[in-house]
Amino acid sequence: MRLGVNVPNFGPGTDPGTLERWALTVEGLGYDLLMLSDHLVITPDVAGQYPAPFYEPFTTLAWLAGVTRRIRLGTTVLVVPYRHPLLTARMAANLQQLSGGRLVLGVGVGWARQEFDALGVPFGRRGALTDEYVEAMRAAWADERDYGPGRIPIWVGGNSDAALRRAARLGDAWHPLRFRLPWLRETLGRAEVPELVPRIALRMTDTPVTGPDRLAGEGTLDQIIGDLAELRDLGAATVVLDPFNGDPAETAHPETAWHALAAVAARRELR
Repeated sequence: MRLGVNVPNFGPGTDPGTLERWALTVEGLGYDLLMLSDHLVITPDVAGQYPAPFYEPFTTLAWLAGVTRRIRLGTTVLVVPYRHPLLTARMAANLQQLSGGRLVLGVGVGWARQEFDALGVPFGRRGALTDEYVEAMRAAWADERDYGPGRIPIWVGGNSDAALRRAARLGDAWHPLRFRLPWLRETLGRAEVPELVPRIALRMTDTPVTGPDRLAGEGTLDQIIGDLAELRDLGAATVVLDPFNGDPAETAHPETAWHALAAVAARRELR
C-alpha cells in the first residue's frame, strides 16, 4: 500500500517557498504522492474553510513537477464543473507529459454554492456536468495525435452513493474523503467499488482518541498505524494523509504536520 499527502495550497501561511518546502519534505520522507485541493473563487463559503491565498492546482503542480523528481502529483479533488472539459483535458495532458507521467487526477462535483454562482455554473447540475465532462476528457485523451498524454488515472472523490456509482462507471478508483472506519466497512460490504484510494485525516495526539466520531487517522501514532493497517486489509491501494485539521493558522506552522508525517514514515514501509 502506498501513501500520499494532501498538501495545503491555501491559507495565510502558504506561499511559494512554503509549497516548495512541503514538496521537498514529502518527497524526501519517501511518500509516493503529493496532492492539492481546488478552488477558483474564494467566496465566503470557501473562505470560511480555505482562506486566501489559494494556489490553483494545475499551475502549482506544474511548478512542483520541476521541483520534484519522483513523487506522483495529483488533485484531491478537482471540481470538474468549474472548467470547460477540453481546457481541463489539455492542462491535464500537458502536465502528464511535462511531469514524466506522474499525474493522478482526483475529481469531484464540488460543494460551494456561492463559488458556483460566481463562475456562472448551475449548482443543481453539478453531478450531471461532472459525468458529461469526464466522458469528454476521456474522449479528448483518446486522440493521441493531439493530446497524447497516455493514460491519466481518474480517482472519483466523494462519500455519497452518487459518488460511488460515478466511480464505478467513470473512474479508475474511488476516493472517499475523511471518514470513520465503521462507515467505510459498511459501505464496502454493500457496494462494489473500483480500486480503493481513500483520503484520511492526519491528527496525531499524545493520548488515544476514543468514541464513535473518531475519524480514521486521528489519535496516537499507534492508532494511526492501526488505521493504515486496516485500510490495507480492506484493499486500499493508496492512502492519502490530510494533515490540515481546519484552523487556517496551521498553514503558518507546517513543522507540526511534518513531524507527524515523519513519524508515520518511520513506522511504515512506503514502497
